[in-house]
This record gives sequence, C-alpha cells and structure tokens, in this order.
Amino acid sequence: MTTTTRRAAAVGTALALTVAMAACGSDESSTGSEPAASGGGGEQETLEVNFGYISDFNGASLLAVAEDQGLWEENGLDVTTSTFTNGPLQIQALSTGDLDFGYIGPGAFWLPESGQAKIVAINTIGDADRVITQPGIDSVADLAGKNVGVPQGTSGDMILTLALEEAGLTKDDINVVNMDAATLVPAFSSGQIDAAGFWYPAIATIKESVPDLNELAQNSDFEDVMAFPTAFVAGNDVVADEQEKVERVLAVLREANDYRAENLDETVQLTADMLQLDPEQVAADAENSELMTTAEIDTATEDGTVDGWLEAMGGFFVEAGQLEEVPDVTTVYTGDLYTSAGE
Repeated sequence: MTTTTRRAAAVGTALALTVAMAACGSDESSTGSEPAASGGGGEQETLEVNFGYISDFNGASLLAVAEDQGLWEENGLDVTTSTFTNGPLQIQALSTGDLDFGYIGPGAFWLPESGQAKIVAINTIGDADRVITQPGIDSVADLAGKNVGVPQGTSGDMILTLALEEAGLTKDDINVVNMDAATLVPAFSSGQIDAAGFWYPAIATIKESVPDLNELAQNSDFEDVMAFPTAFVAGNDVVADEQEKVERVLAVLREANDYRAENLDETVQLTADMLQLDPEQVAADAENSELMTTAEIDTATEDGTVDGWLEAMGGFFVEAGQLEEVPDVTTVYTGDLYTSAGE
C-alpha cells in the first residue's frame, strides 16, 4: 500500500435532519445539464445525483477534483452537493431518498453494517481521531469520574471506547456528555468538559484556545486491532434500482481518486477552494489520511483485505452494542461494482 500521507451522532428524526441540512447549507453544482455524448457516437441521458459530504479533506477532496476536472459532466451526471456535519445524518438522508450518495467516517460504518446503506467505494484510511484532555489530565486512566464529551456514534466515540478499554475502563467509569461537533468545540475550549473523543481538523480549532491540551490516543495506536477506513455510501434503493447511476458515479470516484494520489498539492488547493478554507489547514488535515491508488483499492477489494477491515469493525460494533452480530460483509460493500467500474 502506498502511503502518500498518514492518516458521525445518533440519527435523529426527519425534522432534525432537515434542520441540520439547513444549518450546514448546501451548494448546487450544475455539471452536465446537457446530454453527454456516449462512446458509441450517440447520446446518453444526463442523470441527476444528490451527493452528501463532510467539510474536510477526506469528505470533500474527491468531489473537488471531480468538479475541477469536469468528471461529472464527462460521465453524464448533474450533481448537487450538500454539506453535513456527520455520517449518520447522511445515512438517514439516503434512506429517505434526499441523497443518492454520501460520505462516512469509520465511526458510522455500523450503519451500513446494519443494512441501512451500501458502502460503494473505499476512500482513505483515517488517522484523524483523538482522545484529547485538558492540561493536567495526563492519562486515559485519569478520565475516571471526569466529564468526557463525544458525538455518539462517530469515530470520536470509537477512539474513546478503544482507549478506555486499553486503560481497563469502560464508559460506565466516566461521565459521557453526548454533544455534536459544533457544541463540543466551545465546550472544550471553555473548560466545560474535561476530555473528548474527537477529530481533526476541529481539534486544530480547539488548540487555538487550549494550545497545551493533551492528545492521549489516536487511530494509529490501534492499527494492530483494526483499520479505520473512510468510504462513500449509497442508498439501498439506488444500488438496487439505478445501476447506471452507480456505475457512472464510481467511474468518477475512481478517476478522481487517482488524480488525488498523483496530485496531492493541487488537490489540497482545490479542496480548500471548495470549502473556503486556508490551504495550510487543509494540508494539515490531509496529513491525517493514508491515501491509496485506485489499483490498490481494487487489490484490497479482491484479496479480501477490505472484508477483513469490515469484519474487525463489525466485531467492535457488536461489543459496543451497536450491532447484534457481525454481518456478512459481502452484503455491506459492493466491491464488485467498484472494481467493474474500471473495466
């Protein structure tokens, strides 16, 4: 595997989703408003796609590349993108038909593993999650009895659970404060909570107020236990009933993925432009990701590596009470669709 760089809150009601989407905002991307010419000299119907993402490097970089390189239009797609604060909200939007595709981090993988969506493309291996503490709290064991903020059901929740387990603790030994990402940043910065299971780049914002915070655990500490992939997901009905749309979107993601792997600096700038962020901030965020070429993802798909990741994560989610049993992972990840999109 080529390492270019090292390197999700309970689902709410439909009303909560609507409010969250409105708060996060959405942006229209009109790419492919005219029918696209097919390879055979005829024309293919332009397909409309609603695509969700999270405003960080992992969540947005391939979409930024696809837009800049004209890949949506080339593949006869008219794409509307919408920003979300976490993966579970996107899974809910997939189930209601408000989205066709979305992006999730590792903490939300239990949702497709419970059958609520399909993983259609592996994106990166993440190393952005941390257990952070206020100055003076120097070990995970010291969290006993402390107020610990975490967006439940996210990768922040995942890293916190793993760190507690390694220290011989459980969530019963701490005071878990469930809060969304937007609330957690000011809560930690003002000292309202003692610690958090959280992630970059938001931690960088916290560091502006608490520069001497401690980072006590991160994904790479547990790489012998499991990988922490990020992925693109699609609604079950989309995969079952709209094969042409899935094939075209996967073709775009594959091409954009190789562009990103070969042109990281340019991708960072494109992502920064899309998210209206400082390129240095996006570059720092990208350092918390392990990028793979499309060929490497194909290999990991075909040799069972991805299935192994999903099985290990399934075991974790069973222990965490999010799943009753580890699913048949071949029903979770449509790897055959991903690899065939390159043929």
